[in-house]
Amino acid sequence: MSIEASPTTAQLGLRLPRGVTMAALAVSMFLIILDTSMVNLASLSIRTSLGLSAAELTLTVNSYLVAFAGLLLLGGRLADVLGPRRTFLAGMILYVAASAFCALATSGPLLITGRVGQGIGAAISIPSALALVLTLYTTPTERTRAMGIWGAVGGAGSLIGVFLGGVLTQALGWQSVFWTPVPLGIVSAIMVWRAVPAMPGRPGRFDLAGALTITVGISALALGMVSASEAGWTAASSIIGIAVGVVALAAFVLAEHRSPHPLVPLAVFRRRPVVTATVVMVLLGATLTSLFFFLPLYQQDVLGMSALTAGLAQIPIAVMIIVGSVLAPWLAKLLGVRSALHGALVLLLAGFLWLVLNPTTDGFSINLLGAFLLIGIGLGLGLVNAISMAVRDSGDGESGLLSGLVNAAQQLGGAVGLAALAGIAIAAGGDGGISFTAAFLGGAALIALALTLSVLLRIGDRSDPTTPYAG
Repeated sequence: MSIEASPTTAQLGLRLPRGVTMAALAVSMFLIILDTSMVNLASLSIRTSLGLSAAELTLTVNSYLVAFAGLLLLGGRLADVLGPRRTFLAGMILYVAASAFCALATSGPLLITGRVGQGIGAAISIPSALALVLTLYTTPTERTRAMGIWGAVGGAGSLIGVFLGGVLTQALGWQSVFWTPVPLGIVSAIMVWRAVPAMPGRPGRFDLAGALTITVGISALALGMVSASEAGWTAASSIIGIAVGVVALAAFVLAEHRSPHPLVPLAVFRRRPVVTATVVMVLLGATLTSLFFFLPLYQQDVLGMSALTAGLAQIPIAVMIIVGSVLAPWLAKLLGVRSALHGALVLLLAGFLWLVLNPTTDGFSINLLGAFLLIGIGLGLGLVNAISMAVRDSGDGESGLLSGLVNAAQQLGGAVGLAALAGIAIAAGGDGGISFTAAFLGGAALIALALTLSVLLRIGDRSDPTTPYAG
């Protein structure tokens, strides 16, 4: 059996060592996760300052997620056709500009507009960055290790974000969490511009019908579910939004089947590892986004913590995400990617159930710490192994597609899952309140579903079970 050699810095045409280039790309992931974590910690301050309802606050989060999820597939396609370096720089410039716009927003609608801009910028830059990473690391073993580094950087962004979010919100106001990504984004763009040579794209056209239908589908589903939280699930706005979303997503599948240059060639779903990873990422995205939306509100509203204390209390989650991300490649090599993924989901489910049963009514506790440790390690292991399962065997011209697909799955789950769980939690809370028990139980149910489906999808899969990295 031959071993594929890794390309050298000279062969890749890099102006800086490969590790430095990887660091430059990882900065983009770091700042986006950092900003997301900080915004979650600042959510209560934003709600109070701008006079937002619980549903409107949900919309400020979902407006970002909808744009991110709806355009990620197009972002991946842009990276393949135009070249990943060019699209990365364009996306990062847009993200930085939109962050500054959010910081200057004086009303809910203006903030939502800025959040949409952030989502578009992230949708263009993240799959481009991942495509560049997959160009740097070409063998399955290297790619799994690179995904571990990628996940650890995301965990570091979450770790620093939950600390900075509380500190900055308490000291300088919520606007400061949007100013923070501006210098980091500029540094990231300059580093990649200097390190990575211009890369030609692959001939092809853009699937505008696919981009339009997937964006409308995700947007309508999310807006319909957000509407349900205020108007009820039987309200006309809720029913119409959800119905339009379902029809648009069905039209997306039809458009992809007919398009000569689809955003997502449906043939990729003949690969069992890609299907498993996509399904798991949808459900993980729903759980992850909902958790970090509800958790700061729970800590401040129910446990009586300040924004700073709530951020400090979440540090164990972020630390364990980093630990899980670092351990994920080793565990995948030892057990195989699928078995490692199943173990991660079991740990994550146990953490959610512990959180639901937490008897604490004030401040921090050992019970809360135990739940946070299990949730963090489960997220770190789960996200890295799911991404690795999807992208490690990508061929020429597929890196942008598959990285966009797996990230779109996570953000799609985040947008629709948050809207659905917010609708359930707000309805269960009554009088504009939030039932956090319903929210966390919903998260546990999503993880249980992910575990069940990942096991069922493994049945009948004959992809080389003798290889540690077999799907």
